[in-house]
Amino acid sequence: MPKKYELQVENEYGRLDKFVSEQIPDLSRTRVKELVKEKEILVNHKVEKVSYKIQAGDKIEINVPAVKPLDVVPENIPLDIVYEDEDVIVVNKPQGMVVHPAPGHPDHTLVNALLYHTQDLAQSPEGFRPGIVHRIDKDTSGLLMIAKNAKARESLEDQLAHKTNKRIYWAIVHGNFGEENGVIDAPIGRNPYDRKNDRKKMAVVENGKKAVTHFKVLKQFKGYSLIECQLETGRTHQIRVHLDYIGHAVAGDPLYGPRKTLKGNGQFLHAKVLGFKHPRTGKWLEFTVEPPKIFQDALAQLEKASE
Repeated sequence: MPKKYELQVENEYGRLDKFVSEQIPDLSRTRVKELVKEKEILVNHKVEKVSYKIQAGDKIEINVPAVKPLDVVPENIPLDIVYEDEDVIVVNKPQGMVVHPAPGHPDHTLVNALLYHTQDLAQSPEGFRPGIVHRIDKDTSGLLMIAKNAKARESLEDQLAHKTNKRIYWAIVHGNFGEENGVIDAPIGRNPYDRKNDRKKMAVVENGKKAVTHFKVLKQFKGYSLIECQLETGRTHQIRVHLDYIGHAVAGDPLYGPRKTLKGNGQFLHAKVLGFKHPRTGKWLEFTVEPPKIFQDALAQLEKASE
């Protein structure tokens, strides 16, 4: 059901989004920002920015449209849950699983599995990605954090936005390195020359969004290397695009890598470490999961070939 609120301000205050989310606990700051963008929040009958400073005497009108019906069907798909409490779930996503429904992948996703596991997932305006605050690609395995309520979603998204969480990936990449570590600071956007992949391909482009990836070389083999990547930003396909950009495409990558590569089920990329502050207690939580068997088998084969 749609809801309407009216707030009469008695004293000066800070930002519009902060004020509204504090006055109406059911609305996270993220949701307030979305409503402002959709022109569903008016200050003195006018649209204002989320950063508008509240003044004494202001009248704020808030229209919250009904959440779009959830078309996603719960499915009994086993989940590897690393941690769960009343606010968050940390799940180890297997390679080959899409995070949420999308064109071409309407079901058998992580969201379908989560909805079977619990009804306590933070709503999303789109309806098809409840609980999801960040994603990893279908053929990337590893850790994801899931929000079970609006306040948890706001906190986790805020940590992502302010780069205060921790995300470390392992990747098997083509080629060897002359340096032990490095930083790739190169903007990412849609590849303007991609015509074959329905514009799925991203690239380093001059007018793209800022993207920063830190990497460390863990081990070198004949023709390949095992590296650790830490994300400072979280752009679509960021690690895959950045590593291809510096001439070290992720092994097995069907979109950015060479045809001659390691045999597997897609890119050898694994979200190994995830750390964040708990949205309710503020306690630092950190989790580590080992790469899947196919990744570990590839490392063993590279080790043997390099002897």
